Amino acid sequence: MHPSTRYARSGGLNIAYQVIGDGPLDIIYVPGFVSNLDYAWTFPRMAHVFERLSGFARLILFDKRGTGLSDRSVGFPTLEDRMQDVQAVMDAAGSRRAALVGTSEGGNMCMLFAATYPERTAALVLNGSFAKGIWSEDYPWGKTREQVEEELAVIARDWGGPFDLSNAAPSLAEDREARDWLAGYLRNSASPQDAIELWRWNTEIDVRGILSAIHVPTLVLHRTGDRWVNVNEGRFVADHIQGAKWVELQGDDHVIWAGDVDRTLDEIEEFLTGMRPRQASERVLLTVLFTDIVGSTSVANKLGDQSWKELLQRHDDAVRMELRRFDGTEVKTTGDGFLATFLGPTKAIQCACAIHHRASAMGLDIRAALHTGECEKRGHDLSGIAVHLASRILDHTAPGEVVVSRTVKDLVVGAGVAFDARGETKLRDVPGSWQLFAASVTPSAQ
Repeated sequence: MHPSTRYARSGGLNIAYQVIGDGPLDIIYVPGFVSNLDYAWTFPRMAHVFERLSGFARLILFDKRGTGLSDRSVGFPTLEDRMQDVQAVMDAAGSRRAALVGTSEGGNMCMLFAATYPERTAALVLNGSFAKGIWSEDYPWGKTREQVEEELAVIARDWGGPFDLSNAAPSLAEDREARDWLAGYLRNSASPQDAIELWRWNTEIDVRGILSAIHVPTLVLHRTGDRWVNVNEGRFVADHIQGAKWVELQGDDHVIWAGDVDRTLDEIEEFLTGMRPRQASERVLLTVLFTDIVGSTSVANKLGDQSWKELLQRHDDAVRMELRRFDGTEVKTTGDGFLATFLGPTKAIQCACAIHHRASAMGLDIRAALHTGECEKRGHDLSGIAVHLASRILDHTAPGEVVVSRTVKDLVVGAGVAFDARGETKLRDVPGSWQLFAASVTPSAQ
């Protein structure tokens, strides 16, 4: 459930905004490049960011003019225009003073707003932000104009299609759900022509001259390996804002919703509230399933890139259909496989066998491994010995097999599942020996 969308009048334009939470502090979240308020909530990782921020504050979200649900086709908006939009949204939401949280290009407008309206700025948080949009001798980390033209050509050619996450979110580069969501998010945020104009406009940004005029509490966050905005750009911003706190985080992702999301949000919450949030984790008993397509590289080489992508999409759709049928929860994709969880082992085995049959009908060999044990859930991440063990069991699973631990076997007695003992096995990085079994489901139990 996401909050209702309302509109603030900014000059002659309508600016879409939402309000969620009722904490003692107001936060204005300013996204980078383009956005769509409604579509953002359809992706669990993005929704998690909003839910964390609204857990300790009253969070105000908005779509910048020319994007998302706000008025479109507005030409080239200036930073001053967008500052006017923020004031209009704050007034409409009844916010006299707020902390500004800006990501990527959204940070530039936040910097100018904080310098211009310190009386309305409680604090400034910048994540993956930069000071100048184009390369120069005194700012050597920016993109050259040749690189910008190459990026514009890609936007013109591929806008709305599957998005390459290798730079924006390399940790999710093989996550088809993330790629498909981002493609839809961008499509619903701006037209191809508007996207090109906004991208070109972003390259003209240069706020270096106003950094010394920022005198509000400031936190600058940046990931060390950020492939989209060089970490030195974040250091430059922090060095030129008096008293700014610099926090360099591990990881290669640029977008706030990828990588160690909660570490980033922990830093923001501590800076704005003065208190480090307690670990928001939950320990639960789950059955963990790993699947993997056997020989995927050979199949891809044989079919060719386009045919392989189409087959992989069919495989992913089939897996998700079976997960829904057997009440499984997808955690993430693993390139050419899935990590999923179930509340009980019987449905997990039935689902794994069903996935095997569906994949076989497509000419694909899959293997699957299961273990039941305690897992730690933190946000949308899953960890714990059960995850580790299921992953190691997959290493000992032959093509076409569904292999389970002794723990799983002992829990499904009488469920119509047949087991073939595989003996005791040493699992890498796991103490002791483990009894493994190949499982199959009788027709009456399917």
